[in-house]
Amino acid sequence: MTKHRSIAIDGPSGAGKSTLAKRLAEALGFLYVDTGAIYRTVGLQAFRTGTDPKDAGAVIALLKDMEIRLAYGEDGLQHMYLNGEDVTQAIRRHEISDYTSSVSAIPEVRAFLMEQQRGLARSHDVVMDGRDIGTVVLPEADVKIFLTAAPEARARRRWLELQERGQETDFETVLRDVLERDDRDTHRAAAPLCQAEDAVLADTTDKDLEQSLTLLIQIAKERLQA
Repeated sequence: MTKHRSIAIDGPSGAGKSTLAKRLAEALGFLYVDTGAIYRTVGLQAFRTGTDPKDAGAVIALLKDMEIRLAYGEDGLQHMYLNGEDVTQAIRRHEISDYTSSVSAIPEVRAFLMEQQRGLARSHDVVMDGRDIGTVVLPEADVKIFLTAAPEARARRRWLELQERGQETDFETVLRDVLERDDRDTHRAAAPLCQAEDAVLADTTDKDLEQSLTLLIQIAKERLQA
């Protein structure tokens, strides 16, 4: 049986995990798995149904009627499907972020989605990004990277991304959201955000996209060859 290789990239909100993980996967010929998109799909369902994302019982009750599917389109991108509907764009709306942070702190939600993530790693060479990939989802990953940047740098990247999507908001609001998300993610009871002991720290505060990608490729190749 072929042993597939896995790269786990963890880090706080706005660190560029999704963009860099996707580019890294392309460079290595691996499958990219955006786990945040999977949790965002649960957050979207809570939002659409008017469910309080902090009400664990109410969110858990939603799971039994949710069919979440991950597929790769002709564009090569990961698409998320919720009960048959392609929600790839809908889950990226700014207001879904707070819902996602809250529902992802619920242990039953994490358990519900865990096997789906691990199954992809068993059947493909993967680059998987999230907040607990190297510590919980794929603790035996061949390469672990903790990707971070200063909160102000992460907020500015997020703000520019929202501007490009036509979602108007001010920088101070985005920075506040980033800081609040950091606090929730690092203090939640279920799989809090933290750097795995054997993860390589990659700080991209003073690096642009290409410089950051070069750093990740270097780390990945060194670890895979070790």
